[in-house]
Amino acid sequence: MALSGLDIYKLLPKTNCKECGKPTCLAFAMALAQKKAELSQCPHVSDQAKEALGAASAPPIRLVTIGEGENKLEIGNETVLFRHEATFFHPTGLAVTLSDSLDGTALARRIEAVKALRFDRVGRSVRVEMLFVRNDSGDAGKFLAAAKAAAGSGLLVILASEDPAAMEKAARESGAKKPLLYAATPANANGMAAVAKATGCPVVAKAPPDKLVDLTAALNAAGIKDIVLDPEFRRLDECLWAQTQIRRLALRRTFRPLGYPVIAFTSSTDPARAALQAAVLMAKYAAIVVLEAVEPWACLPLITWRLNVYTDPQKPIQVEPKLYEVGAVSPDSPVLVTTNFSLTYFTVEGEVEASRVPSYIVVVNTDGTSVLTAWAAEKFTADSIAKAVRESGVESRVRKKRLVIPGGVAVLSGKLEEALPGWKICVGPREAVGIPSYLKNVWPSL
Repeated sequence: MALSGLDIYKLLPKTNCKECGKPTCLAFAMALAQKKAELSQCPHVSDQAKEALGAASAPPIRLVTIGEGENKLEIGNETVLFRHEATFFHPTGLAVTLSDSLDGTALARRIEAVKALRFDRVGRSVRVEMLFVRNDSGDAGKFLAAAKAAAGSGLLVILASEDPAAMEKAARESGAKKPLLYAATPANANGMAAVAKATGCPVVAKAPPDKLVDLTAALNAAGIKDIVLDPEFRRLDECLWAQTQIRRLALRRTFRPLGYPVIAFTSSTDPARAALQAAVLMAKYAAIVVLEAVEPWACLPLITWRLNVYTDPQKPIQVEPKLYEVGAVSPDSPVLVTTNFSLTYFTVEGEVEASRVPSYIVVVNTDGTSVLTAWAAEKFTADSIAKAVRESGVESRVRKKRLVIPGGVAVLSGKLEEALPGWKICVGPREAVGIPSYLKNVWPSL
């Protein structure tokens, strides 16, 4: 049974040292009870308390790591059903299938297609991370060859075979770093557990929901702790039901046999429909989604959706507030100003770049809020803009002291001219899409 915050508090040192990041031991105890903190954060907890609280304070969904070093993928360790309750922590991993029945040329071509699924979004490089290598041929040698090719790609690897002998050989000899083994079933649990234990790799427990509990218990008894669940459903409605029930049982009931991340598969052969399925699975609550499609037009919106789902709603994505140069700037280049909300900045930057007019952009620190939001919160004011312009050093780099502000905050122009003596404040377009026309047609006459 889960311990209450007061039960946990009785076992803590009660020093209120704040070294755990909480103001008091009671606050830390409450965070532990809600699975929003880990016992290891308390440097003074006694061995007796560790023993008593170890299981109770363990994350409700185990953190599982695939791969090693900087290229690793961590999944699980989620603490809430709904993102607005706190946030989702570990973004869903995306994998594309790779059949070992493909010939060498087709295999290499598909790997290169997956490697090319890398995009830049709001200043971040995002991509599809994994290859799901399937032993479709039933031949251990072909499976090993495909696994070696996948391991050499620099992508993370999921090895998919229900033959423990073929799996062990691929896991040991392919060169893949800590691949995910797919899958242990009720029929091969002992053999697959032995492979997972010998290689130190995480393993997927694959069984219908009514048999998953017994399967994870068997794997635990064999010493396997890093487990990913596959409830075997492929229809979208069944997947949603199973994944929601697993998440609820893990979080609300602290039901340890199902306290693991989940892998899910798209079922449609149409790339657009498969991307929609993957987006739904990602939201509720797949830790890994396996795709057949490699079309960039289908994967980009899915990766963007993942970025949005796993952005902390309380911490907007921000860029560094400073002076940016777009193109080969000169002393005659325009100077624009905007906020440090990533979406705002990269939208403005993109339109400036599209105008082919080299420009300076002064970015004001508004705690990651957009122009109108920051203005309403008094974070994008004449004083804050003037301060950012002075600290940027742009004044010494331009001949025409003309500052272009967003049209939506034209009301600031008067106060801003007072705050920046010697500068002429120019009101730009209300929407970023109007920037190219403004820079080409209006700016030269200012």
